[in-house]
Amino acid sequence: MALFRKGKEKVLFVATEAAPFAKAGGLGEVMFALPRLLRKLGYDARVMVPRYASVNSEETELTVEKEGLRVPTNGEGASDEEIQELICNVKVYTPKGEKRTPVITYFLENEEYFEKRSNIYGYNDDAIRWALLSRGVLEFLRTSEWIPDVIVAADWQLGFLCNYLKTTYRDDSVLKNIATVFTIHNLRHQGMFDQHFVSEMDFDDGQAGLPSFFDERLLKINGMRRGILHADVISTVSPQYAREIMTEEYGELLDGLLRERRSRVYGILNGIDHDELNPETDTYLFENYKKTSLDVRVKNKRELQSRFGLDEDAKTFLIAIVSRLSEQKGFDLMLPVADVLLRELNIQCAVLGSGDGRYMSFFQELEKNYPGRVGINLTFDPVLNHVVFGGADAVLIPSRFEPSGIVQLEAMRYGAIPIVRKTGGLANTVEDYNPEKETGIGFVFNEFDAQAMMIAITRSFVNYRNKPVWRAIQKRAMEADFSWTASAKEYIHLFGVAIAFRKRELSEEE
Repeated sequence: MALFRKGKEKVLFVATEAAPFAKAGGLGEVMFALPRLLRKLGYDARVMVPRYASVNSEETELTVEKEGLRVPTNGEGASDEEIQELICNVKVYTPKGEKRTPVITYFLENEEYFEKRSNIYGYNDDAIRWALLSRGVLEFLRTSEWIPDVIVAADWQLGFLCNYLKTTYRDDSVLKNIATVFTIHNLRHQGMFDQHFVSEMDFDDGQAGLPSFFDERLLKINGMRRGILHADVISTVSPQYAREIMTEEYGELLDGLLRERRSRVYGILNGIDHDELNPETDTYLFENYKKTSLDVRVKNKRELQSRFGLDEDAKTFLIAIVSRLSEQKGFDLMLPVADVLLRELNIQCAVLGSGDGRYMSFFQELEKNYPGRVGINLTFDPVLNHVVFGGADAVLIPSRFEPSGIVQLEAMRYGAIPIVRKTGGLANTVEDYNPEKETGIGFVFNEFDAQAMMIAITRSFVNYRNKPVWRAIQKRAMEADFSWTASAKEYIHLFGVAIAFRKRELSEEE
């Protein structure tokens, strides 16, 4: 699009996390991969995040960009007794040219709210921390020689930024021209509360001015609602999820607002790094392989079985679960049928992940009752997941809802076939196997129902036993292109759309 020309336009990604500096989940990986690819395509993409205690300034080779940045804390109803501003610094990481180096990354420093915090999330004053990040970014840009044409604000925490930009800084000569893209990674998380249990008095309609940092009302602000309301464009992490969140079932009480702004809502799939996730070169695998040498993969299966305490049997159908163990991920469906599946089918199950106690207890009990058939590792292990994907026959993802999903993409890259519920990004990426047409790269069930899931697992088990059929499915899965390249090009178009909306709004105000 002409409004976003290669080599001419600049984009700043602002988030609470970005790999490799600070990562708690998929958002951190997106903030690493997408800006890098945009940079590779010729755009000036940069990132800005807080500098937490885990980000060592010397080891990361940060240099000072701005000292003594004064960030106002005032807002609607602020009192004279409150601290009027917080002092921050901005440091910058500049890439040295290594192959997998991040893009230019700015770090907002504040001793009290970031540098003393070893974790990214989970503090009682998180609302202040994200308001400080949002407003600190804007105050920094007011003094910077580098001004982005587009800011990408990630999830509810940066909904504050979209709000500040359209209200507090709406007449700022430097900032008013910047377009915003607000990205929804998971609509369920909207602020420092559960939106389903908010009293009428505490309800935030997104219209009132933002309170000061130290006003208790800040804890009740719905950052997700405000991001959707004030951004020039809203993006989600898959086309199907973009449609789902406009329905009452998936809209988390924001479906009405999203329908009102539907002309500005887009869904773009997250991608994966095909260079890093490559079974031909992955050093974490016991044996490397490619789609034309899948028989070698059995060595990785035995390694996986050994690591998880499973009986080493190449013929047994090995289903893996690599997931956060939570209600969203659909593990309620496992509770009534796991025993039946393990008794009636020659299958094994390897579980990698952590989460809610009731699900962890459930899998611990399964391992106890089915020794050699069920193996668990109930801690997050970024290395072990390579071993799992490289050796498992299938990966089960029965999600209640799934905005994008990355496990199915990584699994298919390694030839582990996904068994998924048709929702969100899973629906956009996993085509159900069709024996008549000899198409499909996984096994899909529609309803959130234990019997439907069991049928999908049984279908996969039956087809696994037909080696030529299974090999064909594996090859198609490994050939599927879910790299960031296609997604990055869609984002480039989206940035042009955001700039067009911003220009039109400015012209209407004149």
